[in-house]
Amino acid sequence: MYDLVNWQLKPNGEMDFVTVGKFDETTHASGKKLQIQEQDILWNGNQTKVPLSVCSSICPPGTRKAIRPNFPVCCHDCVACTAGKISNQTDTIECVSCLPEFWSNAERTACVPKQVEFLSFSDTMGITLMAISLTGSLSTSLVVLVFFLNRNTPIVKANNSHLSFLLLFSLTLCFLCPLTFIGQPSKWSCMLRHTAFGISSVLCISCILGKTIVVLVAFKATLPGSNIIKWFGKAQQKTIITVSTLVQVAICAVWLVIAPPRPHRMMPRESAVVILLCDEGSLVAFACVLGYIGFLACSCLLLAFLARKLPDNFNEAKLITFSMLIFCTVWLTFIPAYISSPGKYATVTEVFAILASSYGLLGCIFAPKCYIILLRPGKNTRQQIMLKIPTVRF
Repeated sequence: MYDLVNWQLKPNGEMDFVTVGKFDETTHASGKKLQIQEQDILWNGNQTKVPLSVCSSICPPGTRKAIRPNFPVCCHDCVACTAGKISNQTDTIECVSCLPEFWSNAERTACVPKQVEFLSFSDTMGITLMAISLTGSLSTSLVVLVFFLNRNTPIVKANNSHLSFLLLFSLTLCFLCPLTFIGQPSKWSCMLRHTAFGISSVLCISCILGKTIVVLVAFKATLPGSNIIKWFGKAQQKTIITVSTLVQVAICAVWLVIAPPRPHRMMPRESAVVILLCDEGSLVAFACVLGYIGFLACSCLLLAFLARKLPDNFNEAKLITFSMLIFCTVWLTFIPAYISSPGKYATVTEVFAILASSYGLLGCIFAPKCYIILLRPGKNTRQQIMLKIPTVRF
């Protein structure tokens, strides 16, 4: 028979020998030979809890074992799994990477679907761009109303009213185009956003090109012996605008048939979000759409620049020149910004370029005329207009 004695250190420094159990070999086989009162045992440090007899504790799920150099094998550190990796067992040696469309939860114990990110109508950026877009379309509509109510005044007639109304209509479309860039990309929205932008922009630039040609013709027609007016009547202007726009329509049609824009999911492994974008499909077709817009804009800018030798009091060409400078500057800046912008910010860059160029055209071409019509009606007379521009009736 044996007694189990626990050496317990008293607060005064004396050692107390406490019997906490016994072992009786003579006990019948069916009885318990070993009896222990565990509640009476005090371990090192006067602790009642049994200490672990290992160097390191068990690594819980969400962590992995990292062996300590120059220590026994049982000695290790528990290191949390990095973002995007998990461990769902204890004492795991390596963490497992989640699939591209999944991400690790906060505890690093399970893979959960990544958050979807796109330019939404509900986030701050989407609401801001939508407000700017609707403000621009509303402003254009107000200009249309002002021009319509004053359509018989000299300043509206002298600035080729039918081209002005068509230009305002195309500007309204340009301001509404950014709305197709906001929201979750789909097959139809991706095709609509790029084609609508390309066609409406060309229609707008074609109208400005027609106005620029009219500016030159109006001045040349006043020269003695000039018969150039018969080559640039309303029918010819409509032909220029129609042909220019149909070329862009043809480019967009080929684009949609060969390799149309389509939704694309970007799933970077180092990010917790899935980015939804519209892939251009054919970069060559996208470049052709932008290149054709740039060609018309440069042509319009060149013609307006050639009109710089017109009399100083003739300011229509100057307004067109300044507006096209803004337009070309915005889109030249857009190209490197679009390429370098990550994720949905590439879409934001494109929308900003559309809005900035549209506001530039609206402000430069129509703001001075509305200023005269609304605030300086005394200058909106035939005598004042005749002093400023050579009026030609088509």
